[in-house]
Amino acid sequence: MTDQRVLPRALVVLLCAAGAVVTLAGIREIGSIVGPVLLALVLVLAVSPVRTWLRERGAPGWTLVAVPLAIVLLVLLGMVAILTVAVAQMAALAPTYDAQFNQLVAEAQQQAARLGIGTQQMNEAINSFDPGKIFALAQGFVSGLLGVFSGLVLVIVLLLAMCLDAQAFSRILAMGAARRPLLIEALSNFGHKTRRYLLVSTGFGLVCSALDVAALWILGVPLPLLWGVLALITNYIPNVGFILGLIPPALLGLLEGGPKTMIFVIAAYILINFVVQSLIQPKFLGDAVGLSTTVTFLSLILWTFLLGPLGALLAIPLSLLTRALLIDSDPDGDWAAALVSGDVPDDGRSGAGKKPGGGQEKTPPSPVP
Repeated sequence: MTDQRVLPRALVVLLCAAGAVVTLAGIREIGSIVGPVLLALVLVLAVSPVRTWLRERGAPGWTLVAVPLAIVLLVLLGMVAILTVAVAQMAALAPTYDAQFNQLVAEAQQQAARLGIGTQQMNEAINSFDPGKIFALAQGFVSGLLGVFSGLVLVIVLLLAMCLDAQAFSRILAMGAARRPLLIEALSNFGHKTRRYLLVSTGFGLVCSALDVAALWILGVPLPLLWGVLALITNYIPNVGFILGLIPPALLGLLEGGPKTMIFVIAAYILINFVVQSLIQPKFLGDAVGLSTTVTFLSLILWTFLLGPLGALLAIPLSLLTRALLIDSDPDGDWAAALVSGDVPDDGRSGAGKKPGGGQEKTPPSPVP
């Protein structure tokens, strides 16, 4: 009789935790390689519908590689150019507002004295505040992204390789659907959710950015177009991206027009963000992402720690990939999928005919192209 021994659950948890720590530490050590690879993967997935559309219309084989690659390169090079201009503009703007800042400090000290709280500690706190630090924070974030994108040679080579292999990879996944149906379905769902997330986020990000630019232009804040582009980029950062995109124009509004302009900038950004991204966007995105608010926020912290600013931008797609590989491909992953998504399943039992996430099992969709 075979002696089947089950490891204690505490030992299993410790081994899994140790394995996760080793894996994450390895990813962080080679982040300069992993980051561009994951960026190239997400970009190739984003333009895969273009490849499918061309193939269905009988386009020549070389166009299936050249057209998606050209689209990705245009977007990538455009982003690099915008980030370069942003870094230069922020570096040039900070020193030009020294006089305005000193005047604001003097007015704040006078107001504090009138209120009877003009203590030495408060004066020191006011004097220690330096708007250049906030500019440096925003500039550091943008410079970090620019540092990642500056390795364009590696990214372009990866994009070319992935575009060349995309068709063969799609056929290989189709062949494996019979052997690993859950894994193929999980990867297909990952590709679909990533594309939908990018499409919806980009569309509504453009709407928010256009409205932000209009509001900044009306309020007389310098470089409204630049801050609109920054708002579009930070739109892909969950939870805190809105704040990162708000800080530079709000500070410029304070220095350019005083506290009243800053308040109007903050109010305009909050109103636009609330209406577009909190009321309208969820109706289009729905539960396509499949990540709860808590998991999304923790994912942002984790991927930013591992990959820096690029990890913040790719937090949602990378979390979807992790979910596909570790949870959705597991036949017994229903409960874990419910924990990650925050959706309570109809039946807590994991039975046959169910797929991870509580839905009915269905024929695997077409693999990731």
